[in-house]
Amino acid sequence: MSDRRYRVWRQLALAAAVLLAVAGCGSGGGEQQAPAQPAAGGEATVFAAASLTEAFTQLGKDFQAANPGSTVTFNFAGSSTLSRQIGQGAPAGVFASANNAQMKKVVDGGMATGQPRVFVTNKLQIVVPKGNPAGITGLADFGKQDLKIAICAEQVPCGALSKQLFQTAGVTPAPDTQEQDVKAVLTKVSLGEADAGLVYRTDVASAGDKVQGIEFPEADTETNEYPIVALKNAPNPQVAQAFVDYVLSPAGQQVLERFGFTPAAS
Repeated sequence: MSDRRYRVWRQLALAAAVLLAVAGCGSGGGEQQAPAQPAAGGEATVFAAASLTEAFTQLGKDFQAANPGSTVTFNFAGSSTLSRQIGQGAPAGVFASANNAQMKKVVDGGMATGQPRVFVTNKLQIVVPKGNPAGITGLADFGKQDLKIAICAEQVPCGALSKQLFQTAGVTPAPDTQEQDVKAVLTKVSLGEADAGLVYRTDVASAGDKVQGIEFPEADTETNEYPIVALKNAPNPQVAQAFVDYVLSPAGQQVLERFGFTPAAS
């Protein structure tokens, strides 16, 4: 082969090699593939039941770490308050309720995207101040007039569940205060303003050594299911749905279990 023909052949071979390399970079496999983009970026506002405060705060941090550029803000309150705010047009992206009844109001109002998914369950526990100064032993004590008792109002999930449990136990409660969310009941007890209250077991755990929890057998007969859904009027639908998916993911379920909830997502 002459020197001239060899040089032409070599140039053609190098050009072919370059074309093959470029094609390889554009393919789906191999080490040259571009890094994956974050699942979501932007802001999502999550309306969540008060009993989810600690767990969802942690989930929000984890979600933001997994999705650079995303921001999650929370509105924690009683589920009945949240469903009413959503119905009035509050700019919410996600609703996580402490029972199905409040979620149904949002779904029936045409405000949900798709079907809600139950992601955890929770049950009630008696909470007393540290040391249990009133000597509370069970649900029957909630009918004693001489004790200061705090429970949730019937229209909020913890109150509706409390009512069912009192009926099951045959106890007529004598509450001194009925609060609009479970955290308000917990606060009354932790400050010593109530001898006993009914809250979720996750709330007792979140309060640490400020209070004590007392198990009672009737609690196992009734539990609350917590559903979650993205909302139609979400300012950033992609981030809202991504947060819902994260809550339902194995990583999200592990966090919820760590805070005392029973995972229910399938």
